Amino acid sequence: MKNIFIFLCFFSLIGCGGKTFLKTVSNVDINRYMGKWYVISARGIFVENKAYNSTETYTWNEEEKRIDVDFRMRKGSFDGEEKTYPQKAWIHNTATNAHLKIQFFWPLKFDYLILDIDADYQWVVVGVPSQRYLWVMARKPDIPDSKLEEILTRIDSMGYSTKDMRKVPQRW
Repeated sequence: MKNIFIFLCFFSLIGCGGKTFLKTVSNVDINRYMGKWYVISARGIFVENKAYNSTETYTWNEEEKRIDVDFRMRKGSFDGEEKTYPQKAWIHNTATNAHLKIQFFWPLKFDYLILDIDADYQWVVVGVPSQRYLWVMARKPDIPDSKLEEILTRIDSMGYSTKDMRKVPQRW
């Protein structure tokens, strides 16, 4: 528990904060966004450096009017210890549903921006205003390299750096 607290404190200091807000997608159908996403490529927080089989599952919590987020990964290998990091998220911009506030621990909330999304909700790109973190996720554990390159090129053209992205190993 102490290590998790240290990790969360560190994350809050290096963070997702920043005053510059990048352009998000114009609209996210939050119902279609719910469900399981596989992390395909990331410039993530330090616990993700040796992540395998990373997933994020989003579930609408009607009672709390928020999204419950379940991040899971295997540490160091496909057979490594499974780590889970539950989070909470709230829709910050209800006009677009593309700007969320995510909470790893109380009371801090961080910006979570949906920068690009497939029309059929088969892939999504999520980032933070500082551009320090960036994730490409998909509904399936693998997408063709050509498709990933196309997605990253789109994000680069928006002025969001895709440098130092790590392809997350997925095997199911």
